Amino acid sequence: MIEAEVHLSLHNFLRSQAGFPSWPHHLTMARLVARALRLGRSALIQVGAVCGYQGRYRTSFVASALMWHGPVIIVAQEAVQQLLLRVEIPRLQQWLPANKPIRTGDAWPGAQFQGLLLTSPEAWLRGQLAGGSRFPQGIPTIIDGADDLEDWVRTQLTQDIQPHDWDQLMLACPKQAEAIHEARIQLAHELFQHPANPYECYLISQPEIEILSRLYSAFESVQAMPEPWKQFWEQFQTLDENLSPTASRQLLQRGEPAQPTASPPLFWATIAHRQGLFSLHYAPMELGEILSPIWQRQPVVLIGSAIEPETEAPLFQQRLGLDDLTCLKFSSDQVEAIQLYVPYKLPLPNTPEFQAAFIHKVRTLVCLSATAPGLTVVLVGDVPLKSQVAAILASEFGSRVQVEKTCLDENGILISGWEFWREHQRVLPAPQLLIIATLPLPSLENPLVAGRVARYKRSHQDWFRLYLLPSALNELQRAIAPVRESQGIVALLDSRVVNRSYGAQILAALSPLARINYLDPSLFSNTDEENST
Repeated sequence: MIEAEVHLSLHNFLRSQAGFPSWPHHLTMARLVARALRLGRSALIQVGAVCGYQGRYRTSFVASALMWHGPVIIVAQEAVQQLLLRVEIPRLQQWLPANKPIRTGDAWPGAQFQGLLLTSPEAWLRGQLAGGSRFPQGIPTIIDGADDLEDWVRTQLTQDIQPHDWDQLMLACPKQAEAIHEARIQLAHELFQHPANPYECYLISQPEIEILSRLYSAFESVQAMPEPWKQFWEQFQTLDENLSPTASRQLLQRGEPAQPTASPPLFWATIAHRQGLFSLHYAPMELGEILSPIWQRQPVVLIGSAIEPETEAPLFQQRLGLDDLTCLKFSSDQVEAIQLYVPYKLPLPNTPEFQAAFIHKVRTLVCLSATAPGLTVVLVGDVPLKSQVAAILASEFGSRVQVEKTCLDENGILISGWEFWREHQRVLPAPQLLIIATLPLPSLENPLVAGRVARYKRSHQDWFRLYLLPSALNELQRAIAPVRESQGIVALLDSRVVNRSYGAQILAALSPLARINYLDPSLFSNTDEENST
């Protein structure tokens, strides 16, 4: 069987590679991927946050894909594709009994192709959401980086009305030009009255719904509209719980009732304050029904790092419409423990006293670690606080302090938000000190998060434990992975970890760890000595 062939060949390959980075689960993972290819049964594999950061697991699934006798698709981001093409595939091809052609592209090369295709998540999802014509059914597909799959899908499904679309609508419908112009001015007036937030986006509110509904009522038919507006109106009608009674009556009178759906899309607007422009956006909130047919077209092996604490990742499966999967989660027994400092008496993040206490604690940590070589990273999700911390540290430590830059001194201090750190941590040196301001719980100030939370509330579901907490656990585990490699120190300055019931789940997700209850310079000098030995 293919499992035995892959096991033997990969085992011999690993033994032949002097100095090859070890990972104890190579053979297990290769066998499971090979089994999924042979049986045509989908699988979900969680390799762990550290292994996901290091990328060592890729040798396993690439070996199975190369040795499988049929065609295979690997879905991976561009940087990962280049790593596979330049390192993993050539190294394995020299050893494994496989001579499979390799291609990259946005569509399947042709009916006669029986090799391995590398494609991006954007291209693969675009093809699948359009009906799958770009990629034939039945071809086993390996998706690397499944932690971000939900975000990839929602990005692909987001539709926009940009400023230039208003001009196109006026050109296509000159009879309604005055109504279009008036609606645009009214919308701008309403949107720019929203209080500022760091995300510069806002859920569509009732006054804005009324304006759009009145504009729609000025058209006898939507057929003359440009395509982006046709799609917008089709989805806009599903806002039955938000549509005003007047707008609903107008739709009914014209024989176009707003048909409610099980899950209306989320509508929001983004504002460019300097340009005085706004854009409208909408995207489905529930992805399961949309994605479920895709998983039926071919067996899929989903590979993530730390999707959920449970092996079966039930919340992930439910959100993405997955079913009948073989699930495997590798243990973290071989992972290096982090040294974790969590202060007990720091004010809670939602109190006025937190900011000053946090800045004082950050300055103390940076000063204590000043003599230890290596990068210091300060993760701050709050945008104003991030700027303030950067300014205070820069006044004392000068050019060592950089805000979301990748060109840093050897002992630089990086001030970063969560998204920047997630996207660039692989190209930065592993930090010897990682300071985390607050738990990365999705902010309810973000209208998109607030919209999703509202859906949970309407369904009488525990939105915190079903959405916010799992998102934070995944983000945390991925963020600290480099620190395990450097055997550094993590300072989590959010006292909710010790004052809230869910703190135990957070500590469990961060294990293995050694708790630190004190701060002094020897703590960092000891770390330096351990790293040098």
